[in-house]
Amino acid sequence: MSDRDLQSIVDELAERLRRSVAIDDPAIRLLAASRHFGDEDPLRVSSVMNRAVEPRIVDHILAQGISRWVAPGVVDVEGALPRLCAPVRCNGMLLGYLWLIDRNGTFTEDEVAAAGEVAATAGAMLLRRLLLHERSKARQEGILRELVSGDPAVRAQAIEDLRAEQLFGDESAHFTVLAVQCPVSKTATAPQEVAFEAAVEDGARAAADDVVLMAANRSRAWILLVQRVPPSRVLVDAIAERTTARFRRLGDERAQPVFGLGGTVTALGDVVTSYRQALLAARAALLLPGFGALARWGELGPYELLLKLPPEDLRNAAQVPALAAVEREDTHDVLIPTLTGFFDHGGNIQRTADSLRVHRATLYQRLKRIEQITGCSLDSGDDRLMLHLGLKLRIIAAAYRDHLGA
Repeated sequence: MSDRDLQSIVDELAERLRRSVAIDDPAIRLLAASRHFGDEDPLRVSSVMNRAVEPRIVDHILAQGISRWVAPGVVDVEGALPRLCAPVRCNGMLLGYLWLIDRNGTFTEDEVAAAGEVAATAGAMLLRRLLLHERSKARQEGILRELVSGDPAVRAQAIEDLRAEQLFGDESAHFTVLAVQCPVSKTATAPQEVAFEAAVEDGARAAADDVVLMAANRSRAWILLVQRVPPSRVLVDAIAERTTARFRRLGDERAQPVFGLGGTVTALGDVVTSYRQALLAARAALLLPGFGALARWGELGPYELLLKLPPEDLRNAAQVPALAAVEREDTHDVLIPTLTGFFDHGGNIQRTADSLRVHRATLYQRLKRIEQITGCSLDSGDDRLMLHLGLKLRIIAAAYRDHLGA
């Protein structure tokens, strides 16, 4: 079914009733709209121009229970004219809403009946579209998963399959993976899982002018952006913000999905590299608050290496005897923060003292005490590297314990 099929029945009903007609999807996003007949109001104009209405208005409309309707009814809309809402259903499945604007205060029985009949026709069309979309989506998801397989032969076949789909243009395309992870509990319900996938799919729409493919499971998803140039920070931020907002509306309003952006590659065969980078970046966003909800590969510093370690190896590596000795002797809990600040400021005494709000002499005393306890010299490059990496490993190990129970 083409969009023209849906548009044609909207136009036919509008001409017959001499009223503006629109069909939205279940999230109140515009699918088709007729021309105006002098009955438009600001909400109708905004909906046609933006293909959607403000979330506040959507919440107000849905709060009237229209998702459970099986027959047309009148909906009050804040700051706008009332609407006749005819639920668009097929085989009991809600697929959208057909709208008529109430300009005269009433709808005739014939108008209500006509709206219901056209809504039923639209339902059959939209169900067919949904089935075709889901079939195509399932095939593309399967290819995407094979594209990042650990088996080179499987990846090679996936590349051929994607090319056969003719989804992209020339070989000059840029491929970038954005990973999304939602901290969903093991007892997450099916609606929460559906909300997560729907939110990611909605967020991907922010890249409207580009090819966007996605694969998702219960709490993790990834998006493949295919563009002529690498994605801008503005675009990536928009996808993340839209996904988060949508998930909060559909699921937990306090939930915070995290995102990891991999590097951009110019060959399909290298997408697996961007994918692995994106997963590690998302892990950094999940475990290390300093990166915020969106972490980008290339901006993770030493964590780009450390996060590659398996959790068990990382926990073992984090058990640095010298640092454990400092902790045992640090009765006032100041030595580890002092050493951390010293390394974070590149060994600059004045900046470190300022950040810790202590006198330089106090800082020198603490550093000397650390050297005495550890037997290390802070003038030695190897000793400094060992202590600095040890501190970073301890941070990640603690984060694994707190967030993953690992």
